[in-house]
Amino acid sequence: MLVTLEGIDGAGKTTLYKGLKEKLTDLRPLFTREPGSPYIGDAVRHAISKNSDPLVEAALFVADHAVHLATVVRPALEAKKLIISDRYTDSRYAYQQISLKGVHPDPKAWLAAVHEGWSIVPDMTFLLLISPEAAMSRVSDRGGKEHFEKAEFLAEVQKNYLELVAENPSRFVLIDATQKPETILDFVEKSIRERNAK
Repeated sequence: MLVTLEGIDGAGKTTLYKGLKEKLTDLRPLFTREPGSPYIGDAVRHAISKNSDPLVEAALFVADHAVHLATVVRPALEAKKLIISDRYTDSRYAYQQISLKGVHPDPKAWLAAVHEGWSIVPDMTFLLLISPEAAMSRVSDRGGKEHFEKAEFLAEVQKNYLELVAENPSRFVLIDATQKPETILDFVEKSIRERNAK
């Protein structure tokens, strides 16, 4: 089973991810993230930091996803393992649609075409929702912010996430990210256990 964690920067994904690592040890899940390829992930992070060419950035994200599927996700699914990924394809649809505006006439269609036929759709996606202003206050003390860590940008990202939810509501579990981290962790842990037991 493939479970993914999504949300805008500052929503609390990293805290949830770390908590699940402690809570789900008995299930022996594989924890992973995107971008995560050891030899493409660095190039992705470099492209983000330079913010020079949105198409290059998007293509690198897709390449990283391909390596992630081939070396991590597919082998783990074949071994019947539970996989929990911090970010996955939904992040690309949510973020790169905005980055590619003005660069490609239809960013969403381009992203869909690039992923069609070979990517794997998650079984369950937890989407943490929070106002962009609250998210920004959470990341205000981070050094070296990326170009997309701006309230206006994050508002568009969250809108794109919600459009994805409307297109595939059965896959998404929406979470109020303003709740206490332990409350969120408890709910997500129980939800994963229930789904994994089926």
